[in-house]
Amino acid sequence: MSKEIRLAGALALGGAVLGVVFAALSTSDYTAHLDRQMHVVHCSFIPGAEASGDEANPCKTALFSPYSALFRQSFWGGIPISLGALGCFCFFAGLGIYLVLASERAPRRSIELLAIAGLVPLAASIVMFGISLTQLHTFCKVCIGIYFSSALVFAGSVVAFRALGKEKRSGATRPKGTMPVLAGGVVALGVASLLPAVVYASSLPDYKPYLTKCGTLAQTTEPHNSLVKIPTTSPKRQVVLFEDPLCPTCREFHGRLLSEGIFEKLDVTLALFPLDNECNWMLDRAVHPGACVLAKAVLCGKGKERAVLEWAYDNQEDLRPLGKNGGLKDRVVKQFGADMGTCMDDKATSIRLNQTLQFAASNHIPVSTPQMYMKESGDKLARVCDEDTDLGLKYAMGQLAPEVLP
Repeated sequence: MSKEIRLAGALALGGAVLGVVFAALSTSDYTAHLDRQMHVVHCSFIPGAEASGDEANPCKTALFSPYSALFRQSFWGGIPISLGALGCFCFFAGLGIYLVLASERAPRRSIELLAIAGLVPLAASIVMFGISLTQLHTFCKVCIGIYFSSALVFAGSVVAFRALGKEKRSGATRPKGTMPVLAGGVVALGVASLLPAVVYASSLPDYKPYLTKCGTLAQTTEPHNSLVKIPTTSPKRQVVLFEDPLCPTCREFHGRLLSEGIFEKLDVTLALFPLDNECNWMLDRAVHPGACVLAKAVLCGKGKERAVLEWAYDNQEDLRPLGKNGGLKDRVVKQFGADMGTCMDDKATSIRLNQTLQFAASNHIPVSTPQMYMKESGDKLARVCDEDTDLGLKYAMGQLAPEVLP
């Protein structure tokens, strides 16, 4: 039976080594994005073989989702769930090595431990698969790599279970050992799974002093009323958002505010800030060609500005090529009607957009999006730091405006 025990250990070891690599890549990608800069993301079934710099891919969707980290309100950026997978697979790597090297001498309890505990990573993977299927509607290749690793570990547990059954039927004797499976084994697995997260959390610096160090708006109101009021269901804290309808980071930020249940509790004033030199004289080239067209469309929403903005976000992948090659205005008119096109061509709309840009210039706004300014004491509007509009959002809101959290 030692061959089957060795096979069980080898399957568990192989799955665990793959799992450690995939979990380490996932953790590395997550921590790299804490600075809110755009980084490549590992997104391949072959560990480390491909890193993608695309603005949108399934691995980035998973990374920026609410399900990629825990305790985001307590720790800046949260604790990546991949750390739990990393510790769990390290445990099975050790157990697999032991069973491969000591297959004949291994006590029955250690084989039972693999047979039972091998269900744990599989169960976790099934839960995360369900989240990907029902919530994210996409599948990250690195995540699938972890699912496959979990399946290999489970295959090892099945082989171990069958080997125990054969030994029992054949009447072979093997030392039981003294380790209680459901006590010592579960405790050991739990400690191994939690240890990387505990080390990570204990090494995080105190971010509280940095939350209010990113400046304020010198001019809090626009004298021509050119800014856009975005309706929300239960506004509790005033904010001014500088956004570009064709900015992928703005889309992600907007989606994050919605998914975290924050947006509906904000009193939102939108300052359109298209990064397109067609209308934005602060740029010498277009970062997002066509953004001026969509900014005018939002201004022409006439009570439906939020719907127009969210339509632009939802359809960015289709609209960006039209912004570069032509036909974007026709697409807007097809969606919202001829009156929208007439309004977009109106000189008053161009003037209003220019007044919004002048408001940004008067406040010396950095030429980047998105930006959030939140009301503090009196009329003061303090900038929420760029890093705190990304993976650190929930922690920042918990410190600056806890009333907007669910």
